[in-house]
Amino acid sequence: MTSLFVSDLHLSTGRPETTDLFLRFLAGPAGEADALYILGDLFDYWAGDDDIADPFNARICTALTDLAGTGTRMYFLPGNRDFLIGGEFGVASRLTFIDEPTVVDIAGTPTLLLHGDTLCTDDADYQAFRATVRAPAWRREFLALPLTERKAMIEALRSRSETEKRIKAYDLMDTNSEAVAEAFRRHGVSRMIHGHTHRQARHDHIVDNRSCERWVLGDWGTSGNALAVDAAGCRWLQIAA
Repeated sequence: MTSLFVSDLHLSTGRPETTDLFLRFLAGPAGEADALYILGDLFDYWAGDDDIADPFNARICTALTDLAGTGTRMYFLPGNRDFLIGGEFGVASRLTFIDEPTVVDIAGTPTLLLHGDTLCTDDADYQAFRATVRAPAWRREFLALPLTERKAMIEALRSRSETEKRIKAYDLMDTNSEAVAEAFRRHGVSRMIHGHTHRQARHDHIVDNRSCERWVLGDWGTSGNALAVDAAGCRWLQIAA
């Protein structure tokens, strides 16, 4: 029983090489796995489920549906770029949504899954923004706007975000060690898997005299990566073009 974990693909029409890589991954390694977990930022942005008919979005939905047809179970946890993905997309792509954070038994080990941005508590401005846009009232009001207006607003926010990231301290955008320890402590697990920071690595932690491991998924570009987990443990899969 093998489960695969990916995040931060940031699929868009402007990155065709990444899209092709992901589609080959779905048609190859993912089809041989028992389960695929997508831990956020599948898309570079998502303006609402009324955009499913867009040819690019429809292509991704079809590829995910084809994977489901092979018997691979698929789970999706929203990220900071695609938290507006809703039930209509889930039905169209045959994804099962999971809450953030959530603990899942993976090959006999309780494992904490999350996108990872909630662990970056040193970035107070980002956490305030996150709290605003994740509020149900904001979501309702935003999704009530015309699709073209939503897309224009998202593009403006993305442009501002990229500008801000260039001047922010590198460590400010990484996880906070105490936030990580508290997540292990609160959920009583010894394994955590997340993405968001784009800093692919395995980290070992000692929390309350317990040995814990944290696996950080990398982002995708001209190459990709997945974490494979089975009864033998965890190992990286590098997805080459």
